[in-house]
Amino acid sequence: MFKARSIQHCRACGHAVEYRIPADDNRERATCLNCGEIHYENPINVVGTVPVWGEQVLLCRRNIEPRYGLWTLPAGFLEIGETTAEGALRETDEEAGARIRLEGLFTVLNVVKVAQVHLFYRATLVDTDFAPGPETIEARLFSEAEIPWDELAFRTVRETLRRYFDDRRRGQFDVHCADIS
Repeated sequence: MFKARSIQHCRACGHAVEYRIPADDNRERATCLNCGEIHYENPINVVGTVPVWGEQVLLCRRNIEPRYGLWTLPAGFLEIGETTAEGALRETDEEAGARIRLEGLFTVLNVVKVAQVHLFYRATLVDTDFAPGPETIEARLFSEAEIPWDELAFRTVRETLRRYFDDRRRGQFDVHCADIS
């Protein structure tokens, strides 16, 4: 299990913190030794889309680490002040320069090892005019048979794509929740 201990100093007063179990709590928290402020460390949300054009899915080749040069769905970190849907739209635009119509939530994947939750929405491309941003080498459409399965950057992307193609064959899309170890 992921054990966060990244906070060294209080965000309120700058004094050193100590990890201890506060009264009325059940786990260690970064607690300021000076002002008593308790700092909580929570999972990071990653939001993205499965953008489709007919029978094809849009993938992006990463121009950044981790996993430089490998393929991924357009996704990234949720920003403060936006909903998960807004973040997924923004990330699809930033990564691929793609215009989409957002469909429903499709996968919720818990990646406990790195303290992340990945949420992918189904989306329909409005057109095929892409303009990849600086984090993407290229954005390209792939049929299921063309997906570079051995060159996918993340297991969450692999799981989401497999579930997407399975649901498409069944003719019914569900919301899938899974734990990625």
